[in-house]
Amino acid sequence: MPTSLGLLLPDVAAESPASVAERAEELGYDAVWVSELWGTDAFVQLAELAMRTETVGLGTAIVNVFSRSPAVIAMAAASVERLAPGRVTLGVGASTPKAVEDLHGTSYDQPVRRIHETVELVKAYLSDADAVDYDGELFEVADFPGLDADVPVYNAALGPANRRATGRVCDGWIPHNIPFEGLSEAFDVVADAAREAGRDPENIAVAPYVPAAVSEDETDAYDAVRGHLAYYVGSGEGYRRAVATAFPEEADRVAEAWRSGDRAAASDAVTDEMVRALGVAGTPDAARGRLETILDLDVLDRPMVTVPRQADDDLTLRTIEALAPASR
Repeated sequence: MPTSLGLLLPDVAAESPASVAERAEELGYDAVWVSELWGTDAFVQLAELAMRTETVGLGTAIVNVFSRSPAVIAMAAASVERLAPGRVTLGVGASTPKAVEDLHGTSYDQPVRRIHETVELVKAYLSDADAVDYDGELFEVADFPGLDADVPVYNAALGPANRRATGRVCDGWIPHNIPFEGLSEAFDVVADAAREAGRDPENIAVAPYVPAAVSEDETDAYDAVRGHLAYYVGSGEGYRRAVATAFPEEADRVAEAWRSGDRAAASDAVTDEMVRALGVAGTPDAARGRLETILDLDVLDRPMVTVPRQADDDLTLRTIEALAPASR
């Protein structure tokens, strides 16, 4: 069983992110991860958390590789690492065409190649190299020294090509919407690519999102996770394909309802079986039992509890406390 359990920092209207992170540290979570899409900067958030916590790990889950150059990503990660030595993990991802093109105004071009080269360059910049030189398809840089910062780099990869890039160059893998019982088979793609690159797959951590909601009212918990899964299956083709490996017809129904604009129907199309395969939901005892089953899977190293945005403050805080290492 993994010795660590992280928390993807949720939005809680009644509390600041830093106070939620402090609570997570007290409850025994191994790491607090922050997401980034629109509204908050992940590295600014981590800098505040670094100053407000003492031992808990700090990670980005995730920052995309299109809106910042590799040098800017490396500088930001190194800056936070100086505030919290040994506690920082950099999680990156390709994001989606919607976010990259409609928000950042950047072409969503060669996402897997961009992941590969960005991670290679970021790791080079984070090293203690006297001079970093790189000549790739997308990036060409020369003659700047490394930042000498100890920051592992994880990739949120879904498809096989991106998972192969993870195996070739990354320190960890952040999967999402892949059924937990299928993670070992999905990781085989990562492991094979790592071995081909002369790397040991045992050194690549697996840190999946664990969508979770805990309530005395089981329906409320299931509905929160349903909404989470509907959003991802409906809004991202990569997420739909990942779910479709186990639930092809159901994933298509969810995506079709979402695309039609009927969010409620999309959520209703997420079956109980999908919730159980892709998340944790139910009463405290039932949810803790399901979480323990997931944690017993050999392939997991650093899972992170992910409370759906659909959950209100009470449900969010109950979930954090019910699933905390100190409560199990």
